[in-house]
Amino acid sequence: MTEPVRIAIVAGESSGDLLGAGLIQALKHHYPHVEFSGIGGPKMLEQGFHSFFPQDRLAVMGLVDPLMRLPELLKIRRFLFEHFTEHKPDLFLGIDSPDFNLTLEEKLRKAGVTTAHYVSPSVWAWRSGRIKKIKRAVDLMLTILPFENVIYQQHQVPVKFVGHPLADEIAMQPDKKSARQQLQLDEQSAVVALMPGSRHSEVERLGPLFFQAAKLMLKQRHGLTFVLPAASGQRYKQLHQMLGPHSELPVKLVQGQSQEVMAAADVVLLASGTTALEAMLLKKPMVVSYKMAWLSFQIMKAMALVRFVALPNLLADRELVPELLQSDATPEQMAEAVLRYFDAPELTSELIDEFKRQHHTLKCDANASAASALVELIEGQS
Repeated sequence: MTEPVRIAIVAGESSGDLLGAGLIQALKHHYPHVEFSGIGGPKMLEQGFHSFFPQDRLAVMGLVDPLMRLPELLKIRRFLFEHFTEHKPDLFLGIDSPDFNLTLEEKLRKAGVTTAHYVSPSVWAWRSGRIKKIKRAVDLMLTILPFENVIYQQHQVPVKFVGHPLADEIAMQPDKKSARQQLQLDEQSAVVALMPGSRHSEVERLGPLFFQAAKLMLKQRHGLTFVLPAASGQRYKQLHQMLGPHSELPVKLVQGQSQEVMAAADVVLLASGTTALEAMLLKKPMVVSYKMAWLSFQIMKAMALVRFVALPNLLADRELVPELLQSDATPEQMAEAVLRYFDAPELTSELIDEFKRQHHTLKCDANASAASALVELIEGQS
């Protein structure tokens, strides 16, 4: 009898757990008796994955937390390296978490283990020596955005665009009526979603600006309704306190349900990030804003390789939606940009058509595409 295929996976965050679970399901169609081990979350565990450590031990953010946890993280990485060099898998796959995974992938590849990485670090956005490290670390990079492939091809890194899982999950035609019923919103109202971010610092900087913008919008367009989804219990409490001085605003604060809120909205005012991609897939006109510490912004601006920060603009390589960053992130400019969508329906219609085209580009059955690419890699090494 032949040995079952053994695949090692390390997914360090909840988003990686989702990707990992879908990928495991797809790989089982190719290898019914495949064995999976490494580090994963609850959704991967439901698929029969064996995790040596709880996934949340890798979930660190910012600068201070990783430094405080460094001894533990190094210990975990050392264990994984020793285990997978002693018991070599047919493939090691790192899902996102590049700071942890790329070093592990590089060491394992030197030890003769076939390696791949799923979800490209943002080498396309910032000048970095990371692309050289990636070239040493992986036999294959799986990307979820089409423009990411160019830089890997330029550096002779084997790469495969597999599509974005969100494009597979989100319907091509969102159900606004159902979303409004679920959120108990008037079907005839003009609704603006306010989404100032999921992190405390983002909400602290953008929340007051968004609320001031909402007041300005309301003065110019009576009858507007605003919906504000909180990403967590902590953000709900923070936003609730921040709304105190703005009791005259017709704002509905809800826990979670960010996709439902965007689906129910006519226009979305949001912080730059993955939310912009979700809004695009939900075919929602949007205004993208962001504000950070002055020095941090200057450093990032100096390092930038791309002209835009919003994913819809990056995908189109032109400004489809307004980007109001730093000094441009004023309530006045936000209000003007949001109201323009209501005043120029032809602009909204053209934008939705472009979002549909982008959705089709990203909709590639990512789980199946990624699984097929990995199977080809495994079979090519045998």
